[in-house]
Amino acid sequence: MPSSKEAIACTPIAVDPTKFNPSVDLPFGLTVNHVNLAMTEFVEFLGFVNSQLHKRRIERLESFLMPANFSSIVGEFTAAAIPKYCNGIVRNNYHNGHPDLIPRGRYTDDAAQHANEGVEIKASRHLRGWQGHNPEDVWLMVFVFDANASRDVVRGAAPKPFRFVKVVGGMLTKDDWTFSGRSETSRRTITASINRSGFQKMEANWIYRSEQQ
Repeated sequence: MPSSKEAIACTPIAVDPTKFNPSVDLPFGLTVNHVNLAMTEFVEFLGFVNSQLHKRRIERLESFLMPANFSSIVGEFTAAAIPKYCNGIVRNNYHNGHPDLIPRGRYTDDAAQHANEGVEIKASRHLRGWQGHNPEDVWLMVFVFDANASRDVVRGAAPKPFRFVKVVGGMLTKDDWTFSGRSETSRRTITASINRSGFQKMEANWIYRSEQQ
């Protein structure tokens, strides 16, 4: 029988509207209210899904998906939600196009394989050390969250509800990335990591911070 702690963990921690930075610099008409609405929509979505899974004695979404897959869901969901509230941007309709959000009406069919303006969205469990595939000039927004992961079962970690820890963003240049690459024999995905200068830019332009970090 699922524990009471597991039942409690099915309800994510609500987004606190008082924890947004009113002085943050956001592009393309974005506001903290737009970000708040997208985050809240995800929290409500996850709570609904997990409560239904719990009724059927199925693990929560974050508890059985691979960590990277769950992070991808958080990022994809927020990227899809933000344009519903902000008229200045739209989801990039190009398959695997970059960045995730582009200025509305700027490109044919709102689709661009690689636009030189827009907002790239990432989600991560990590407070820093965020990665991308290539060093590039991009306005990046990172949603940092805390949640259980599939490996927690083996570790014996207690159930805990999902919560957003912080959101940061800023305009990065190629100098704000460190290219990791890979050896000829490695099968690891080629990545670039945000270095100290990039991290400082984004932290200085924080969007949301919960009390617990």
